Amino acid sequence: MSFPSRDQLIDFVLDEAQLLDTRQYAAWLDLFTDDARYWMPLEPGQTDPLLHNSLMYEDKLLLRIRIERLAGSRTFSEQPATRCHHLLQTPRIESMDEQAGECQLRTAFHYVETRLDRQTLFAGWATHHLVLHEGALRIRLKRIDLVNSDAAFGNISLFM
Repeated sequence: MSFPSRDQLIDFVLDEAQLLDTRQYAAWLDLFTDDARYWMPLEPGQTDPLLHNSLMYEDKLLLRIRIERLAGSRTFSEQPATRCHHLLQTPRIESMDEQAGECQLRTAFHYVETRLDRQTLFAGWATHHLVLHEGALRIRLKRIDLVNSDAAFGNISLFM
């Protein structure tokens, strides 16, 4: 596969959000490389997920476990299921290295998570580090920077 066009990169990010909004978690997880990370820093500008606390720093195994928990019949906190909606600005390509098969996109978003009569709004930026892997575009790192990342949060059930 040749390196994706600008439109294909943008469509990838938009399609990823749609998979989450429609609860297609297995297909969403397939977008990640085996060594991928999903990172939500605790502090603005945080540069190291290992030496500082984060809201989330999960590898593919932990993401899979969360997805299995969401689908579990004994997960009573998910009955009825939590739903979400992503409202994204057009993703911006921040860097691209066609030779290495890597690029980085940054997307401003509003994200709503709702269950029963409770609705929670989050706002921030998603940064996707994408790589060409076995002929397909995959996520190596998805970083979520919340505007108010240093605030006290309740349970964040799904994925932004």
